Order: sequence, then structure tokens, then C-alpha cells
Amino acid sequence: MLNMVEGLARLQAVATSPVVEAVAHAFAAAGKDLALVGGPVRDALLGRPTHDLDFTTDARPDEILAIVTPISTTQWDIGRSFGTIGARVKGENVEITTYRADEYDGITRKPVVAFGDSLETDLTRRDFTVNAMALKVPSVTLVDPTGGVEDLVAGVLRTPIDPQISFGDDPLRMLRAARFASQLEFTVAEPTLQAIAALRETIRIVSPERIQSEMVRLLQTDDPSRGIRILVESGLIDEFMPEVSALQLEVDEHHHHKDVYEHSLTVLRQAIQHEKERFPDAEPNIALRLAALLHDVGKPRTRKLEPNGGVTFHHHDVVGSRMVKKRLQALRFDNDTTAAVAKLVELHLRFFGYAEGAWTDSAVRRYVRDAGSLLAELHILTRADVTTRNKKKAARLARAYDDIENRIDELAAQEELDSLRPELDGNQIQATLGIGPGREVGEAYKFLMEIRLDEGIIGSEAAEQRLRTWWSTRA
Repeated sequence: MLNMVEGLARLQAVATSPVVEAVAHAFAAAGKDLALVGGPVRDALLGRPTHDLDFTTDARPDEILAIVTPISTTQWDIGRSFGTIGARVKGENVEITTYRADEYDGITRKPVVAFGDSLETDLTRRDFTVNAMALKVPSVTLVDPTGGVEDLVAGVLRTPIDPQISFGDDPLRMLRAARFASQLEFTVAEPTLQAIAALRETIRIVSPERIQSEMVRLLQTDDPSRGIRILVESGLIDEFMPEVSALQLEVDEHHHHKDVYEHSLTVLRQAIQHEKERFPDAEPNIALRLAALLHDVGKPRTRKLEPNGGVTFHHHDVVGSRMVKKRLQALRFDNDTTAAVAKLVELHLRFFGYAEGAWTDSAVRRYVRDAGSLLAELHILTRADVTTRNKKKAARLARAYDDIENRIDELAAQEELDSLRPELDGNQIQATLGIGPGREVGEAYKFLMEIRLDEGIIGSEAAEQRLRTWWSTRA
């Protein structure tokens, strides 16, 4: 719960930090108002780390630039047309924006930029009340025209104005509601939720790149499932990632299977937990988190109800991999992320064959080869995919995966598994067989790779002999 006394003390500390004081006194000397606004104010009150310093002012862009130039080492005006000037002051980046009083046409997300003269008007045009608070500096006066403090205390996300108007102005705010709900562990006010459901189709005017960016920021939170539930329950996710809500498979009285949707959210939470344990100082792994959420998206398309009351999902890994690749491409994810997620989805079932019976060294090598650079992520995803409530079964699977990881480590120490390749390269193959570049070199490379996977390291001389024998017996 928010402690206002402690929160105000933290605000005072931010306001008297060297950077804020330098900027505040520069604007005061120029006769201009200045206020720290939005996220920094919210996070200081909540006791969360403050990363970005965003200010708002009655000064116009040219005036802002003139004021900050003497106190900064660098300035940038890429956002000048929207009233924003950036600067580096005392080693920190700050952004200062002229009060805004924009209007939207309801057709695009692009506002008709209009500068305002009132801090209160500027605040009421923001996305949520908890982001619509400002701290005037250097006077250290909190300005909260829409009840942001009360909503912080209640842990509620609410728009400063009618949500129908707010989301109508900028539909991307609906996605931000889900992200902030997860980031802050807040609930969304019922009228705000109803507006998201009613206006969900308006998200179509938002570019795929912006939707992707918000989804990434949601997945970077400690528990994205809260926000994902909001997206699914409101129907908003159906507009850009319908595969997630499709995981809510109907279960009839004759055919029973686990709740795939709830299972997927559990896998996502467990994957994040494993990720933090293995890589405590790393940035959130978006490819892994996407794979955890989407690993079973092939199940709805492959579900088959058996006469005996069972349910099967044959090849849902392969089908899901294709679906994931298509969806992430539509959302303009980069090629590396798309390929990584598709590969993890394709491979997420591979381990369970190991749990049912011991693998040969060859099978372990192929597992490593197929995972490639994603082996660590596959380890995490596979462990996270165990959500059974049967403690004995869970313990058995955990032991089996401990075993496969140990075997991978042992083989890696013996055989350099991190760089699995034949013992002869392309040039050596050509020299051994007396041939030039061409299709035959590729076939020979593949033949030697199979030996490497099946038998491990046999030595270059043995590899040459096996290659000559294979070449002499080719049809």
C-alpha cells in the first residue's frame, strides 16, 4: 500500500537531485514554469526506481532549447514538431515538452498538435490518472487534477476523462492499460475495461510496429499474465494475436484435457522465474517469453476427440511453429526473434521422449545440434512446460531433465558440442575426393555430419577413410 508520507519524501528527494535542480533553476531564471511529469512522479510515490526524467513547461520549443543549451553537454530536437527537446544534463538524459492541448480526428493516431498554456489541461489529456500527476519545480508542489494519488492508493488504472473519449483519441492506450496493470500490479477500473471491450476494433488504426512495441513492454514485466488476461477478457488481443484467446478450448463432459490457456500462462510465469534464476542480471528474454506464451498455439488446430474420451494434439509443435512465424511477421518482429520463437515452439516437445526412455549419445547430440544457440532457452522452456499437479510426475520429469543437462555437459566437455560440425571442412572434402565445389561437397558434408552425430569424434584420418568408402559406393 502507498505510504504518502514516504512517497512525498521520495518526491522531495527527486526534486532536489542535482539534475532536476539544475533544470528547474534554469527555467525559473528564464521566467518559465517547469514540472516533472508522468512516470517519474508516479514511480517516486510508489517507491519504484525512476529511470527517465520527463518535464513539461509553458515554454515553446525554441525557448526550451535556448534555456537548456547552457546547462547541457548535448541537445537534440528530433521531437521539436511535437514540442519536445532533449538534453543531457549532468550526465543524465532529460526530455522537456511544451504543454499540449492536442485534438484527434478519430481516424488515425496522429494528433493535430496544439500547444497549450495550462499544466492542468496538459495533464488531463494523458492516458491514466496515475500518469497525470506533476511536480512543479523548484517549488516542489504536487499537481493532481484527476485524482491520481487516490488511484495509486487504490491500485486502480483509470483514464483522466471518459475512457470512450480517451481510447477513441488514442487506441494504443488500451494496450497500455494491460501493460501498466502488469507493471504496477494494478487492476483496471470497470468503466475503463468496458470501454476497451467496446472499442477494441479501433486498435486496427495502430501500426503493427506500435502494437508489437507495447506487447514487448508487457512481456518485459515480472508477471505479464495479469495484462494478458485483460487483453483476452476484453477481446482486444483478438485484433492482433487471436491465437492466444483461441487457447481457451471448450471441454465437454466426455473429452477431458488440461486448460491450455491457463497452462500457457503458468508456463510463461515459470519460464520467467527460471530465466531470472539462470540469468539474474540479464535483460528480459523476449523470444523465450513469447515462446512460453505461444508454445501450444497449434493445439486448437490439431485437436482430435477420440472415441474413448481422450484428446490428441498430434504435431501441434510443428503446426504451432508455422503459426507463430506468420503471426510475428505480421507484427513486424525482427527476423532473429521470429526465427528463435518458431524454433523453440517446434522443439518444445522434444525432451518428453527422453523422459520416456534413455537416449543414446547420438540423440543427445542431435538435441544440441537442433537447438543450436537456443539451447539455454530450450532448457528453460522445457522445464517451465511441466505444470502437472502430480508431484511424483513433476519430480520424475525434473530428474530426467537434470540428467539430460548433465549428459550434455559431459559430452560437451569430451566433444566440443558447442561447435558441432564434421571433422572435415569443405576444402578438406574436396581435397580428399579430388573434386571441385558443387552439390557433391554438400552431400559429403551431410554424410560426415551424420557420423559426427551418431558416433562423436572419430579422428580426421578415420573420417577421410569413411568418406572415400562412401564416395566409392555412391550410385
